[in-house]
Amino acid sequence: MNKEEILEMSRAENKNKDIYEQEVLKQASTAALIVMPALAAIFFAAQIFVGGGTNWGLWAIVFSANMTTFWVKYVKLRRKHELVLAIAYTVLVSAMSGCHIYNLITSSTIL
Repeated sequence: MNKEEILEMSRAENKNKDIYEQEVLKQASTAALIVMPALAAIFFAAQIFVGGGTNWGLWAIVFSANMTTFWVKYVKLRRKHELVLAIAYTVLVSAMSGCHIYNLITSSTIL
């Protein structure tokens, strides 16, 4: 196999995408998945501290990013590990969404 054949296979595999840019996007996504829960924890604690109750919707949004990531990875890669985590995050997001909606309904002044 000569150099040109290897280069052509690499281009076909990467679909002419810049590998460095892909790595930067991967690192940016990882950083975002760390910053988002940290910021949510600060908001969650502040809301409880000032007597605003608990906002489970905030956590549902935060964990929905992980849920989506694992579903996409499972669909593309078909690994059982991603499926298990996707299901776990889906259950977590569903439970937190349910709690949030329940709290909204029970504290509503118009219902």
